Amino acid sequence: MAEHVIPINIAQPFVKAVSDERLAAIALRVLEAEDVPPCELSVTVTDDETVRGLNRKYAGEDAVTDVLSFSQREGESFVAAPGSVPPLGDVVIAYPQALRQAQDRLPRQAEDPSTSSGRADWSVEKEIERLLIHGTLHLLGYDHAEAEEERRMRAREEELLGAIG
Repeated sequence: MAEHVIPINIAQPFVKAVSDERLAAIALRVLEAEDVPPCELSVTVTDDETVRGLNRKYAGEDAVTDVLSFSQREGESFVAAPGSVPPLGDVVIAYPQALRQAQDRLPRQAEDPSTSSGRADWSVEKEIERLLIHGTLHLLGYDHAEAEEERRMRAREEELLGAIG
């Protein structure tokens, strides 16, 4: 019976700051919660420059962003090797951007505990988990281009964040 394959790649400067086991467990929970058949989901945590280069090359945006999702199910069909699971895609997270966003959330929480899911203990780890969920949901067809889509995606993101604790 095939199972999900979730390779995790953490750039050297962030290896001690991010748990590859935790990221794999979260990715697996999202895939299972969304009833995704066995697939491969690659997760990379890297620096701002790498993410900016990918964003420029593939999205035409010359700016750092927090997370990028690259679907392997759009465009030309990709055939998996015999005995392997089909690829879903790649989620690439910028650790320094996640750190800045986590730090930005803390002052707002002190002023208004209802922001950032009401969590007073927001950390870079929680922000990376949120970004992993967000990026994976994009690969599964969620979007936030329209207001209703954004509400649906954010609600699912919050639900999954709450489930992982």
